[in-house]
Amino acid sequence: MAGVEQISVQKDEQGMRLDRWFKVHFPGLGFGHLQKLLRSGQVRVDGGRVKADTRLEPGQTVRVPPLDVDRKGNGPLTANTIRNQGDADVLARMLLHEDPKVFVFNKPAGLAVQGGSGVTRHVDSMLEAWRNQKGEKPRLVHRLDRDTSGVLVVARTRQAAMKLAEAFRARETKKTYWALVKGVPRKREDKISTWLVKEQTPDGDRMRVARHGEEGADHAVSYYRVVEQAGQSLSWLEMEPYTGRTHQLRVHAAHIGHPIIGDPKYFEADINWEFPGGIQNRLHLHARRIIIPHPDRGVIDVTAPLPPHIKQSWNLLGFDEASAEIQAD
Repeated sequence: MAGVEQISVQKDEQGMRLDRWFKVHFPGLGFGHLQKLLRSGQVRVDGGRVKADTRLEPGQTVRVPPLDVDRKGNGPLTANTIRNQGDADVLARMLLHEDPKVFVFNKPAGLAVQGGSGVTRHVDSMLEAWRNQKGEKPRLVHRLDRDTSGVLVVARTRQAAMKLAEAFRARETKKTYWALVKGVPRKREDKISTWLVKEQTPDGDRMRVARHGEEGADHAVSYYRVVEQAGQSLSWLEMEPYTGRTHQLRVHAAHIGHPIIGDPKYFEADINWEFPGGIQNRLHLHARRIIIPHPDRGVIDVTAPLPPHIKQSWNLLGFDEASAEIQAD
């Protein structure tokens, strides 16, 4: 058990309620226990007494008394590690941004966003645990593939959901993905424009590149740039989907001859191609950042840390996460 701690509120925690802040940093602390600490003045913000619904500002200092509970960071959050945890606790550990209208989560790879065949637990059902005092359940406004990790925006109110959904439809959002792909594209950056159509296969729905005018086909546009490469065998792409079609980036990467590593649907390796040693055979696609107009004013700009399996690959290949930011500048 540690002594009294003074913990600074971070920039991405602006507007977060104090009880939610404790749920993120100390997931083992029960609400009743926190209430006792608040009533007795053992928990303070900038030296003053506060309530559970106090909203925090960056730079404030939270006084935390000795707590014999689990702290945030007991290993990375993955689809396996969340199996035996309650929905509210998992959501708190996934939380990247919170304000009165919006949550942004870092979804682990392997956790489905919505229900479907063979899906027993998904984000949409987990959000039941975070209904507000009016009984409103947070609402999904977009989705990620089950095996894709990263930023997932959720509206806290019906009005916020309408405005966020409209921002996605109007393409006012900027979504940045990181992918590890086979080989190195000839062009360091390019636009990929195709028509995509959904088809049924024994392994479930699959998208394929279609002809213009083919029944059911939708136009799909993506942009990419090469950030770093490991010889000629692998490269790190930063990808931006302009449209939002199912599996769009995965299909487009395969279409240009550089499928995403670990993609079970679209990676068709040559007979003599060997999976790189030390790299997990899991989808290497991560929704790294989203910039979207806030339902009230300003913008939401959130970046999600890499999941363990991609972080492991980056370390193995010597990729520096700062490279993408440096090139973007």
